[in-house]
Amino acid sequence: MERESMEFDVVIVGAGPAGLSAACRIMQLAQEQEREVTVCVVEKGSEVGAHILSGAVLEPRALAELFPDWKEMGAPLPTEVTEDRFFFYTSAKKAIKLPNFMIPKPTHNEGNFIVSMGNVCRWLAEQAENLGVEVYPGFSAAEVLFHPDGSVKGIATGDMGIGANGEKKDSYTPGMELHAKYTLFAEGCRGHLGKQLIRQLELDKDRDPQHYGIGIKEIWEIPADKHQEGLVVHGLGWPLQENGASGGAFLYHAENNQVYLGLITDLNYSNPHLNPFAEFQRWKLHPETLKYLEGGSRLSYGARAIAKGGYNSLPKMHFPGGLLIGCDAGTLNAVKIKGNHTAMKSGMLAAEAVVEALAQGESAPADLASYADKVKNSWLHEELYTTRNFSGFMHKFGFLFGSAMVWIDQTIFGGKLPFTLNDTVPDYATLKPASESKQPVYPKPDNKITFDRLSSVFLSNTNHEEDQPCHLTLIDPDVPLAKNLPLYDEPAQRYCPAGVYEIVEDAKGQRFQINAQNCVHCKTCDIKDPAQNIAWVTPEGFGGPNYPNM
Repeated sequence: MERESMEFDVVIVGAGPAGLSAACRIMQLAQEQEREVTVCVVEKGSEVGAHILSGAVLEPRALAELFPDWKEMGAPLPTEVTEDRFFFYTSAKKAIKLPNFMIPKPTHNEGNFIVSMGNVCRWLAEQAENLGVEVYPGFSAAEVLFHPDGSVKGIATGDMGIGANGEKKDSYTPGMELHAKYTLFAEGCRGHLGKQLIRQLELDKDRDPQHYGIGIKEIWEIPADKHQEGLVVHGLGWPLQENGASGGAFLYHAENNQVYLGLITDLNYSNPHLNPFAEFQRWKLHPETLKYLEGGSRLSYGARAIAKGGYNSLPKMHFPGGLLIGCDAGTLNAVKIKGNHTAMKSGMLAAEAVVEALAQGESAPADLASYADKVKNSWLHEELYTTRNFSGFMHKFGFLFGSAMVWIDQTIFGGKLPFTLNDTVPDYATLKPASESKQPVYPKPDNKITFDRLSSVFLSNTNHEEDQPCHLTLIDPDVPLAKNLPLYDEPAQRYCPAGVYEIVEDAKGQRFQINAQNCVHCKTCDIKDPAQNIAWVTPEGFGGPNYPNM
């Protein structure tokens, strides 16, 4: 069976904040110019928002530019921030509340909103469809298509109905080719196709390697007398610092007596015994966290990697036939711990470049170099450039001195120190041998405040068609046991927040087991595996988590 194809002016891969903002802005501009433009958005989740996970405190700057009357339109930004608190966790029992003047200016949240980005994206998709965009959830973009001259032609969605043995089942349906004048890649952090394009086209040449964190999040309903709607809590230090790692915690008081809480563990950690999921469970037992959760109930769980290298790690974002936008490129502002507003702005700037090019008809350039100029002349560039030294400070100077330098850089100099710190060691290359590393002691879950990974994955509503090829592929199947196990005690057993990877012993000896059904599509394995031996590829459409409100 041959693939069928469809033609569009623009194909957008990913219905997240970047992709949907681009789609909306393209149609707005086309309508202003009374021109017909066809736009298609493909999304691998079962519905828009099913794979969206973010903290999230949303800075509404980009949204207000896209839809100035967003409040009247009913955008789901229900909870304005009323108070910021920032803690330095000094131990398992103690914490110091930092005065506001000690918090870097960009991290203050006046005028921002606590939101479910899944619901924000659902709303953006409604606006896009009202403007004439075709949105197709449940279709994985599995392959980049190229013209003979090497320019991007579009994408192909994944085949459906192939068994785990690689043979076609009775239900086999070939993927669809979606051809476009321009294809925008907005897959989110460590996008499957974006990663390929960056490598194949050398888009990251002369740039720092991208740096990442793994964010693990839960939603709780807590007693009304403990709830303070609009309160935003951030913290640094314990427990990660105790094990030589960095990152930070968050706890946001949303509406309906709910709190969004989580821990971001920087993936440049060196101790292969570290377990980010278990570190998050430990943090929930700190008195400053526990006081909110006691008497409450856990509603949701999920995990997602974030790209936090910032300006120094941004690849070239344009190439013949396409653009990288949002977290597929890495536009998150790590100082603010926010990437949704910057992703939206990158998509809106991409829309301007696309519509200007389409207006030129046959003389339109294949390579939208004008996008780079638009980014450079926008507040997006200013915001990322002035926070360019964050990763360098934190990774080179450690938690305490690094934090002090970030405060000086941001609060006193406004990000305009006359130098740039580079961090050239990729996250997968930072692990020390297991024999040289301390093994943390993680308490057993109490199933009231702390939980195990499998019961947590259950709350993510994750599901994959079982009889399909494994989407977690090993370049060399011998590496886990022959290299990673003796050197690093196979860290995949611990860095995965969904219990996908196991070393199993049976009568035949040890084997490396992949429980792909559990995968929440966080991409941590693709990032942190020290041998870069695990390649995450797209499973069948509709697979993965089904987050209702993350």
